[in-house]
Amino acid sequence: MTCEAVEEYEVVLSVGDTTFLDYGSIKAKREGYGPTGNGGNGLILHSALALAPEQGQVMGLLWQKLWNREHKEKPPQHETAAAKKQRQAIARKAARQRPFEEKESYRWVEAMTEVEHEVSNSTRVIHVFDREGDITEVFDSSRQLKHTGVLVRAAHDRSLDQNSERLWKKLESQPIRFEQEIKVPETGKRQARIASLAVRFSQVQLRVPYRFENRDSLQVYAVYATEIDCPEGETP
Repeated sequence: MTCEAVEEYEVVLSVGDTTFLDYGSIKAKREGYGPTGNGGNGLILHSALALAPEQGQVMGLLWQKLWNREHKEKPPQHETAAAKKQRQAIARKAARQRPFEEKESYRWVEAMTEVEHEVSNSTRVIHVFDREGDITEVFDSSRQLKHTGVLVRAAHDRSLDQNSERLWKKLESQPIRFEQEIKVPETGKRQARIASLAVRFSQVQLRVPYRFENRDSLQVYAVYATEIDCPEGETP
């Protein structure tokens, strides 16, 4: 089992991501599935993939969750613009009032919690999430779990203190700590190149929304990497 394999390491990475399994073209499999976006029909699968931190070697799956969305009711025929606006406002309010554990975004926290319970206490698991994982509940859970860390690609310019200092401005004001070269792979829209990054970082205190009982700020390290001297015509 993967949980046993990672016990040989002091630290492992757990890369989390979501996959849409679209069976829209398979008529016999439509029943019991749900929308997956862009007209798709099927299931949603979230995985936590274990990697050895030094070599990046895949070690296996630590956790998975599979679910389907419910089909939304079709709007009434001949619905007026005012009625549509009211219906959507009611739906948004109901969504905000749903317990976090019933929302799809709970999968990020659920992965952290379940893996912590399955992996030996001698191993620290660092979860790596994309922008979807930039939610306060993720950072709040990280400070509650003893053997779990998290690295999230930031999506929000968060407020840091009572004076409303913002994350981006704070990081842009930091000195360059080091420079790092990375290989940028070729795609259909760009050529391969070596990019030089200026890396800044700082310890910051993230403000906690009012919906949390624990209002203590969240202490995290923020890392800011930007390309130096990007070639003309390329996107940095």
